[in-house]
Amino acid sequence: MSIPTPTPEDRFSFGLWTINWPAQDQFGVATRVVMDPVYVVHKLAEIGAWGITFHDDDLVPFGSTEAERDRIISDFKKALDETGIVCEMVTTNTFSQPVFKDGAFTSNDRAVRRYGLRKILRNVDLAAELGAETFVMWGGREGAEYDTSKDYNAALSRYAEGIDTVASYIKSKGYAMRIALEPKPNEPRGDIILPTVGSALAFIARLDNGDIVGLNPEVGHEQMACLNYTASIAQALWSGKLFHIDLNGQKSIKYDQDLVFGHGDLMSAFGTVDLIENGFPNGGPTYDGPRHFDYKPSRTESEAGVWASAKANMTMYLLLKERAKAFRADPEVQSLLETAGIPSLAEPTLAAGESLDAFLADRSVFEDADVEALGARGYGFVELNQMATEYLLGARL
Repeated sequence: MSIPTPTPEDRFSFGLWTINWPAQDQFGVATRVVMDPVYVVHKLAEIGAWGITFHDDDLVPFGSTEAERDRIISDFKKALDETGIVCEMVTTNTFSQPVFKDGAFTSNDRAVRRYGLRKILRNVDLAAELGAETFVMWGGREGAEYDTSKDYNAALSRYAEGIDTVASYIKSKGYAMRIALEPKPNEPRGDIILPTVGSALAFIARLDNGDIVGLNPEVGHEQMACLNYTASIAQALWSGKLFHIDLNGQKSIKYDQDLVFGHGDLMSAFGTVDLIENGFPNGGPTYDGPRHFDYKPSRTESEAGVWASAKANMTMYLLLKERAKAFRADPEVQSLLETAGIPSLAEPTLAAGESLDAFLADRSVFEDADVEALGARGYGFVELNQMATEYLLGARL
């Protein structure tokens, strides 16, 4: 099995904040210098990437003058044109600066909420100018450390007001753009509002402009909550709300590690790629958006290691894609899927046209059912998963 080479057709994209992370953490100073965004764009093109994303402050340093901002954006757009790299998603930093210490949309200070909303709307305009189709909103500071410090009912109302206002603005301007909320359980706040995919879906259902609001689930964020990322994006797909994805690696319920995709829970990564590339076994909604990496090159790495790790993300995805395709094409796997009852799961429990009265009158369903025989059935899930593992490991080709 050869190592695959990524191409723009694979639609791999990277956050500018990932490649350009200076490797500074809470316990140490930076180990790398921040690179010019123009240089980053050209290097991404060299290694076969397709797209780039950024927070406003990643591209234009916070506090820059209007002239500096215009120059930086002009240079960035020129680099995109020269390389063909697509700016597919933009987001806004409402978590780094002291003004956002208690959040943006949910801050207890109304003046902060108004400042945050203005900052976000300004960046929506930039996203539209660059042709971004998705505007991600991660509320990293929307939360609390102490329950006594936050009126959660009011906070959720203000959060909804903020998201709805941004969505309304997008509609009013005629921008071809959707909003994708990014859940996370904690860090940097002790607890973050909208901690998981499920909670975010429930929140979106209450919005006035929820038709253009969906999700951008991240591997590490779901796994930090001890949840299954593949199951989470499956629910988002089922709900018609998987607008974007963030791929990385995570080892258990630690801090947000942002490892290279597949360098955490490899079996889970296989399941994720299998779902993205092959879809549900019985058909259904599919994801056709960018394969976006939100990771951090390890603090131990030089610039050479930054680009090696970027390549590693794409290589891991392509290897897993190859293995998942082979797994699904195997006739033995198809037989095991049948044994496991996967096709049967797509069959409605009530027959077509069957009334509830007819169902209740059917004694074979309950009164005369052979419960012992039903309970004795084996589903073969372990054998099926072993087959997946053997394909993942390259034991089966």
